[in-house]
Amino acid sequence: MKDIIFDDFQNAVNESLLRHKSILDILSKLNESEARINRAVAKSVTNCGCVKISAEKQERPEDIEIEALGKCLKTHLDGELCENCREVLEREIGNNLFYLTSLCNVLDLNLYDILLKEYDKISTLGKYSFR
Repeated sequence: MKDIIFDDFQNAVNESLLRHKSILDILSKLNESEARINRAVAKSVTNCGCVKISAEKQERPEDIEIEALGKCLKTHLDGELCENCREVLEREIGNNLFYLTSLCNVLDLNLYDILLKEYDKISTLGKYSFR
């Protein structure tokens, strides 16, 4: 069922992309959408204040096992997104997915297959697949 949703989404994106069919347009729009996501997060901190970034050096004990490493590392994010900021970020991430899917379409790649391959890699390697 989920593969049908992905395929339907990929087909809908392909049918609705009219103006930006060139790979150069798609790449620049994808890049722009990533910048808009970054900007929306920054605005959540600086304009709204619903979240706060408290960054500092990540402390990693030398004798820690990899399984416990995730509990030691921090996101540096305090608070929760308010409804407005959440809505803006969801919209911007949706736009990003649209252009990512457009890139897949123009390169004749299947988004669902890519997701499955990445999931298999994470499932197989687990914590050892971190980047």
